[in-house]
Amino acid sequence: MKKTVVLYPGLAVGHFNPMMVLADVFLDHGYAVAVALINPSVKDDDAAFTAAVARAVSSKSSATVSFHMLPRIPDPPSLAFDDDKFFTNYFDLVRRYDEHLHDFLCSVQGLHAVVVDASCGFAIQAVRKLGVPAYELYPCDAGALAVNIQIPSLLAGFKKLGGGEEGSAPLELLGVPPMSASHVTDLFGRSLSELISKDPEATTVAAGARVMAEFDGILINTFVSLEERALRALADPRCCPDGVVLPPVYAVGPLVDKAGAGAGDETSRRHESLVWLDGQPDRSIVFLCFGSIGGNHAEQQLREIAAGLDKSSHRFLWVVRRAPSTEHLDALLPEGFLARTSGRGLVVNTWVPQPSVLRHRATAAFVTHCGWNSVLEGITAGVPMLCWPMYAEQRINKVLMVDDMGVGSEHGRKLRERVEAHRDGTAMAWKDGGSSRVAFARLMTELDNAQR
Repeated sequence: MKKTVVLYPGLAVGHFNPMMVLADVFLDHGYAVAVALINPSVKDDDAAFTAAVARAVSSKSSATVSFHMLPRIPDPPSLAFDDDKFFTNYFDLVRRYDEHLHDFLCSVQGLHAVVVDASCGFAIQAVRKLGVPAYELYPCDAGALAVNIQIPSLLAGFKKLGGGEEGSAPLELLGVPPMSASHVTDLFGRSLSELISKDPEATTVAAGARVMAEFDGILINTFVSLEERALRALADPRCCPDGVVLPPVYAVGPLVDKAGAGAGDETSRRHESLVWLDGQPDRSIVFLCFGSIGGNHAEQQLREIAAGLDKSSHRFLWVVRRAPSTEHLDALLPEGFLARTSGRGLVVNTWVPQPSVLRHRATAAFVTHCGWNSVLEGITAGVPMLCWPMYAEQRINKVLMVDDMGVGSEHGRKLRERVEAHRDGTAMAWKDGGSSRVAFARLMTELDNAQR
């Protein structure tokens, strides 16, 4: 009987996609893979996530990867991203799915290990009942994780000082450059003083950091040559809250869509954006894309972006998710914009195969929200990036991209040289002897030893 690894992804595109790439890595190492999904219907308004699941189901062979939709729970909590209780509601939802997850795991033949997304870390309780190895996938960068697990100590320190608003002095944290307190607390959509004053949320933040210690290991979507500083910090006991010891950390990235990134991928090649890029000069296009959530700019912001593109005379490809149709798109943008920029610009209101767009010979630069998947795809393609962070860990990523990695927001040839050097690092990471391949081999050894 083939050994089976069960993957339990979160309810966000940026968490789901790297988990699907990880599925391919397990397949390459001879494992069968089963994916257990929290029923997407609990997020009725998230068409992007539903579409991402549909693409994954259609692209994976049912003989090697099976998808299992867990039953919908009654009266699920609100998961609107702008809801003040988003995080507490989300973690409550995960806990309420424990019984369904446990029942599914009991039905899996040859169950060898379970990999849980970081946003579903509290599901460790359901996995532990079966006595199989449990790993957490942190789909973002090691720098963001280092910041995340230092927040409980940071909150405790500010409480001792009486709380209050964060000052202008940057925070000094292990593993990352100095940064504003607002960058740090964006992970939870709160100011520092709000986290301090709201005890239930502060408790949830601390519990989320502590639950990581219960896993057998943490897989991070990064690689050593890109984030050596942050990975060293994660091995430093000072980085963790009192009494917490992190399990082994495995840097197994970049987990980016390699199949969809190739120039010869037929499914991607049929997309209108790539057909249009084929007719553009080399390194001439500025690509603007802001993720599955960040693309919903306010109408005034859209008009300002359009005005800038109009006046710049640069060629561009711009993804605007706010418009449900071309007619809506024309109404949202300045009058005559689409006609004036026809030929040198293309605006699309649907999903695009971003890895393929970034690797296309015509793409010169990438204006990004700094979501970690986009950052890795930009680095893998060797494309310089202009940073426009919006929410969650994106402002942390921006600081790392500019101050540590040197791949974003500067001008000139040096920026391209640095990003191309990191591109070469991504290629090396998964080659024989590369850091990510070695880390995954170490993980396989641990898994085999655990089952003996």
